[in-house]
Order: sequence, then C-alpha cells, then structure tokens
Amino acid sequence: MSRTPVRPLIAVPARFSATTSALRYAAEVNARALIEAVWRAGGEPASIHPASGDVAGRLARFDGVLLPGGGDLAPHRYGATDTHESVYDVDDLQDDFDIEVARQAIGSGLPLLAVCRGLQVVNVALGGTLEQDMGGPEREHRHVVHPVAIQPGTLLEQATGAQKVEASCYHHQRVHRAGVGLAVTARAADGTVEGLELPGVHGWFTAVQWHPEDTAHEDPAQQGLFDALVRAAHHGR
Repeated sequence: MSRTPVRPLIAVPARFSATTSALRYAAEVNARALIEAVWRAGGEPASIHPASGDVAGRLARFDGVLLPGGGDLAPHRYGATDTHESVYDVDDLQDDFDIEVARQAIGSGLPLLAVCRGLQVVNVALGGTLEQDMGGPEREHRHVVHPVAIQPGTLLEQATGAQKVEASCYHHQRVHRAGVGLAVTARAADGTVEGLELPGVHGWFTAVQWHPEDTAHEDPAQQGLFDALVRAAHHGR
C-alpha cells in the first residue's frame, strides 16, 4: 500500500488582529494567500503563537519557517530615538518573538523565507536599521506592483527563475543599513532594497520586501519562493 508523502512542517508566526469577521474576539491570524502558497508548494503550514520563552525548543519540531508581513517594528529596536508619525501596529511581544525566531532559524540553519515585515525583522535582528518612512504617499510602495531587479547567482534568482520580476508591494518603510553579513539581492528602480540573503550561511535563507503570496497563484516566479522553501525544508528533514 502506497503512503502519502509527509509534508514538511512550516512554522508561520501568527499576527495579532484586533477584530476578524468570523470571530467574536481578537484573533491570531495569517493571510490565507500566504498559507495557500505554502500548501501548493507541498508544505504543511502551521501558525504558531507569539510567546516568549524557549523559541529554539519550539522551532525544533519544524522543518522550515516563514516570517510573514505585518505591522511596523518599534523604532527603538534599531536604535532610533524618535518615532515617525506613520509608524503603526507596533507590538512588543510580536517584535520580541519575531526577532528571536529570525535569530534562531538563521543560527540553526532552519530554512527561512522572510516576507515584507519579515525581511525587516531579519535585518534588525542582525543589527541593521530601517528608514521609518519612505517620504509620504508619493514615494511609498503601498498597493503597488513594480519591477524588481534580482542579482544573478543568488538563492532568490534560483527560486524565482528570473532576474526581473513584477513584485506586489505594501510597505512604507525600507532598509536603511543592512545587518551584519547581509547582502542585497534585489532592488526596485528607486533603489529600495527588495531582497536580502546571507552568503555562506548554513541552511537556506532568503528575504523579500514584497508580498509574493499576492500573485503566487498566477505567477510561477512568485510561487517559486514557496516551492524553494518547502524543498529546502524537505531536504533538511
């Protein structure tokens, strides 16, 4: 009797939500498109509760991690003394948890894909800084699909199979200074950092500033990011 292959287990830190249409109280959520992209790739996505304590032990049962988008990191996390008026949805518990997840995944070689806020979390976890606001509505990348140039020879190029992709973006912040060891793998036409990797790091890791899940159902290059994460998770089992 044939056995159904076991799907690699992918941890997806949940996001706090004050309201949801289907529940009576505050919730912990992840975008359906993100979860479906992991499932299409052959992974078993599992939302995990943001809580302090023994993050390494909790991640040990997983085969990979996906750090999703969300609200802004608290500016003091990267040494800023003032907070721009546009900063929103800051949550100390979420910051603590996401930063520790990033550090533990990278340190242990657990395959990691970081998306939008996730890229910023990794950057801050490794000592980098962020530009708190890109300059107002005329300069930010919210509700924008634009071309992104990808560096050849990177994991990002391997995953997408392209050196130029159409990226669906929703962010008003961006990398100011890259964290220790991080290399820029993609940029938008205005110079915004759109991808980061750690050359030579143990394990598989890439990060994008855009939301590949938005168009992954119709764009093989975007779905390729989730496929690559699940492949790496499968090989590392």
